[in-house]
Amino acid sequence: MEILKKEVISISEVKKILENTELEKMDQIQRWTFDYVNKFAKTSPDMSRSIIKELVEKCDLKEEEAVEITNSMPTSIEELRSFTFGWKKLILTDTLNKMLEIINKDKQDS
Repeated sequence: MEILKKEVISISEVKKILENTELEKMDQIQRWTFDYVNKFAKTSPDMSRSIIKELVEKCDLKEEEAVEITNSMPTSIEELRSFTFGWKKLILTDTLNKMLEIINKDKQDS
């Protein structure tokens, strides 16, 4: 198999890709992955892409960081801080609040 493109995508986007594959044609890892994304996808693929884009543009996050946030959809500053601690970078409380606003706005839109 040849790699055509490499990009970071959310769990919801993985789910959409795997839904377009017949279950019988999936190998064991694809089936496990499909089971996982069905259990843990928290948004639609379009909503997750929208959140990622907005987090990158308005909160100065890397795309990988925005995907990590979108996959988890944290609900508090404390939860957000647990991610930023792992990134080893300081994010101001104002920015964390903005991140929560983006996440919560998109939750309300669904």
